[in-house]
Amino acid sequence: MAIASDLSWHRGGCHCGAIAFEVLAPDEVELVDCNCSMCARTGYLHLIVPKERFRLLSGAGALTTYEFNTKIAKHLFCSVCGIKSFYVPRSHPDGYSVNFRCLDAREFKAVHVAAFDGEHWEQHAVELKPLEVH
Repeated sequence: MAIASDLSWHRGGCHCGAIAFEVLAPDEVELVDCNCSMCARTGYLHLIVPKERFRLLSGAGALTTYEFNTKIAKHLFCSVCGIKSFYVPRSHPDGYSVNFRCLDAREFKAVHVAAFDGEHWEQHAVELKPLEVH
């Protein structure tokens, strides 16, 4: 979820470098810190963007997909180092959730983090903001 400001491309990737991507994001962002079973275990910080603001630069062949429960979310992991740099979230299947920890935080002017109770998904999913298209 973005806070209105200028957009620029930010490069990110997995630990081993097999996966590289860019995300078009503002210089001031609001991240989602979810406590669901997946995010809590991985320390994932969500920067959710529309698909048009995400570009996979390299590594499509190194991605492996994990699905569970409703199988709407497509959890994508590097098959080499195991890092989940981005994925298609259940909350926004028309976008991508980028793991902010896979970007260079120094490139951002301000970072705000909002807690989300994903452990109780069904009761709280309506609290998630819609995708902002600029």
